[in-house]
Parts: sequence; C-alpha cells; structure tokens
Amino acid sequence: MRLELCPVRMEELKQYKLDMQEAFQKGFESKYGKTDQMVLPEKDIEKSLNTEGAAVYKAVVDGKMAGGAVVVINEKTQHNHLDLLFVKYGTQSQGIGKKIWSELERLYPDTKVWETCTPYFEKRNIHFYVNICGFHITEFFNEKHPMPDLPEDFIGDGREGFFRFEKYYDSDKHCQN
Repeated sequence: MRLELCPVRMEELKQYKLDMQEAFQKGFESKYGKTDQMVLPEKDIEKSLNTEGAAVYKAVVDGKMAGGAVVVINEKTQHNHLDLLFVKYGTQSQGIGKKIWSELERLYPDTKVWETCTPYFEKRNIHFYVNICGFHITEFFNEKHPMPDLPEDFIGDGREGFFRFEKYYDSDKHCQN
C-alpha cells in the first residue's frame, strides 16, 4: 500500500470533516452505544483548523481518501501538536494510521516534541500512540486534575479520563525513551 499525505483543498473540506466525524462517532458508539449527540462537533474541528500554525492533511491510498490529520506546528519552538488523526471508517486495521504518523514525522523533521491527547476509553488509540508511534503517557486528566479547555458540551465522561502523550526527539532525530 502506498500512502500519500496531501494538503486538504477548500472544496474537499466539507467531506473531510464528515469523514472525520464519522470515524470519531463510530469509535465512541462502539464503546458507549448509539448517541444522537455529535462526538466531534464541527465547531471543535473548526477550532483545530483555525489554530495558528494548523496544517490539514488527507491520506490518499490508491487515489481515495483514507483518513487524515490536523497538526499544529510551532516553527519557533518545534513543540508540535497532533490535534486530530483519523482513519476513515471501514478502512481501519490496514496500517493507514501508522503510515499517516510516519509521513507526519517525515514532513516535520525539526520537531523536538510531538504532543497529543485521547480519551481513556479509546484503548485502540492508546495502543496506537504508545506501542505503534512511540509516544509516552505524560499526564492523566481526571476529576482531580481537570483537562484545561475541555469544551463545556463534551459528551461522555472525558472530563474524568483523558491521556496526554508526548514524543521527544534528541538533536540527531532519535526518539528519546
């Protein structure tokens, strides 16, 4: 499988957001059951897309969009954030997420630290970030240590369980453990 990471064009943005929402929705519903609430509201996606330094990518496999990522790049500090990464629903477990992550690392070789977060119930994500991508869990947000800036309308019990992950690199671009 050959994966290409390409910037999302304006005319693709509507479908891109819908595909991302579906991936997040199905992940949530597989754990908690069907809900009428949107797990990843468009306003949250827009917040990521409009953050200073945001770069929006689609993953293309065999000419078709298979997922994507939104990263926030700080050129000055090189402390970068993976805001959103998704694999299109129905195409999971094919190594697409790993290839997306590898391409992001290749695109941003000067990164000193990558950071991301995921809810505690997303065991698949936790496995992916720690065991596949090489991140380390650095913080656990919960009722006694709340996550800053969590949207008021966040559904589920994410207020009581979010992991923050970091991946550090030394000056020779080796991952530090």
